[in-house]
Amino acid sequence: MFTHASWTERRADSYERLAFLGDSVLSLAVSTHLYRHEGDRFGAGRLTKVRAQAVSGRACRRVAERLGVPDRLREAAQRRSAEGRGGHSPNDLVASERVLASITEAIIGACYLEFGFATTAPAVVEAFQDELAEALERPLDFKSALQELLARRGDVVAYVVTAEEGPPHDRTFSVVAQVEESVVGRGSGRSKQDAEQAAARAAIEALEDAA
Repeated sequence: MFTHASWTERRADSYERLAFLGDSVLSLAVSTHLYRHEGDRFGAGRLTKVRAQAVSGRACRRVAERLGVPDRLREAAQRRSAEGRGGHSPNDLVASERVLASITEAIIGACYLEFGFATTAPAVVEAFQDELAEALERPLDFKSALQELLARRGDVVAYVVTAEEGPPHDRTFSVVAQVEESVVGRGSGRSKQDAEQAAARAAIEALEDAA
């Protein structure tokens, strides 16, 4: 469960496959909850944004911290170090939003395999209830959040549409967020605004993970 890819010769032995599964289970559990409890209040577009915020890397990291994942991960890394085995250091792993989010998803994936969706989904919603409440009450504007993050470094972000696919009534836009000539995030959506928000979200997660 807490085996990082750098700790094993076979990536299949790390938590990554379980995280792949858990990501889908998390999305479905939260989507089902929102459809049943908020579907009468909001349309699909708003529900999509709420879900994206509630299951983001930042949200998964917060859940990981409440579940005590950093301590468990630190213990696992220290055991490896004491045994003279290589891999990323405890501090590097615990500080990484991507790692903590992936382990949260891996835990969800493992629960799904062991107990099934009917049992796992309510537990997931309960674990993410604070993130769901925040997303419903205080929707996060990822574009504004990214600009604030970059402003501290004196950078400015620009959004460029790289592709438009589908008929006019069902168009999908692909967008990149750029700082000068460097791409810091990519996203897609049914509108340019949604695609820009997705790109900004990806950029925030990448920049925070690299910090």
